[in-house]
Amino acid sequence: MSKKYLNKAIQTIPPSGIRKFFNLASQIEGVVSLGVGEPDFETPWHIREAAIYAIENGKTYYTNNLGLYELRKGICDYYKRRYDLNYNPNENCIITVGASEGIDLVMRSILDEGDEVIILNPSYVAYDPCIRLAKGVPVPIDLKEENRFKLLPEDLEAAITDKTKMLFINFPSNPTGGVMDKEDYEKLIPIIKKYDLVVLSDEIYAELSYGKKFTSIASFDEIKDQVIILNGFSKAYSMTGWRLGYLLAHKDLVKEINIIHQYGIMCASTISQYAGIEAINNGDRDCEIHKESFMQRRNFIVSGLNRMGLTCHLPEGAFYVFPSIKKAGLTSEEFCERLLNEEKVAVVPGNAFGKCGEGYIRISYAYSIEEIKEALSRIEKFLNRL
Repeated sequence: MSKKYLNKAIQTIPPSGIRKFFNLASQIEGVVSLGVGEPDFETPWHIREAAIYAIENGKTYYTNNLGLYELRKGICDYYKRRYDLNYNPNENCIITVGASEGIDLVMRSILDEGDEVIILNPSYVAYDPCIRLAKGVPVPIDLKEENRFKLLPEDLEAAITDKTKMLFINFPSNPTGGVMDKEDYEKLIPIIKKYDLVVLSDEIYAELSYGKKFTSIASFDEIKDQVIILNGFSKAYSMTGWRLGYLLAHKDLVKEINIIHQYGIMCASTISQYAGIEAINNGDRDCEIHKESFMQRRNFIVSGLNRMGLTCHLPEGAFYVFPSIKKAGLTSEEFCERLLNEEKVAVVPGNAFGKCGEGYIRISYAYSIEEIKEALSRIEKFLNRL
């Protein structure tokens, strides 16, 4: 088909750098893949059982566009229980098809053509395209390893123009594992208030914060009505394939978001929502068990990478490491392609997450210790040859 039939914006967006290497790895036998951010745990049985029970009892009809009330209430209770934040299930919560739909809904609900959205690079690969598809303009701030990939107030203020409408943050971060604590956010609040910015806070890795309690930027009353929380069930509960996410926001914004959602999607999967009810109400212990395992894997992989000369800070959240490969003398893509072809290890080049990711690679440790150990052994062989 001729490109003249295609949306011009889509033609400017490259394929996902994550999926590129995942697809390559799937074609090579014997590959150890540490590329995809998907927990290796099965969805806990009591959550699966809730979905089975829903099917057996014929709970397979459309739900309210906003989602099942029991699920929305469970989410609001969860944010009160875990983070002391108050949201009303009838006004402030909408269930989405994964957190990914939530990003798209927010961008299309808020952005007019030419509006600027500040994003933090390195950042998850979907942020920039979703902004551009909504006719917004992504404005990246390059986060630095020496600052532990935190957002500094002076960098935020320097990026703001008269066209800036939104700040899009993700802590704990994919791909760096960086975290912002309460003291870090306190320095940003006056700037957000001064410029009246909407803040979209991707908190999908909130339960995977190591060594300190997670802080949501919505915890600050003076800007809470400007904050949209984006979250989901994929990472904390090992429910990637269930495609279940949610947004928490001011009631006026939820109404607008729901207009797009009800025409484009209608509602998230009913079966997934029943599984979500069980997870959000009775899954706190599952989250703790998963986090303890990820901490062990994190410590193991960081120690191994630093020992072989790939300098890597200790991430404080999520399940990724972002080591520097600059001393190898290869670009990020060259490093990953050669590592895949020569040692059959799949990781993701850092520049897939923005230009400032050049010189780094992202490795997911959401895999077993045995797989991580084998991958580290192969990486070390590769480095020794270089």
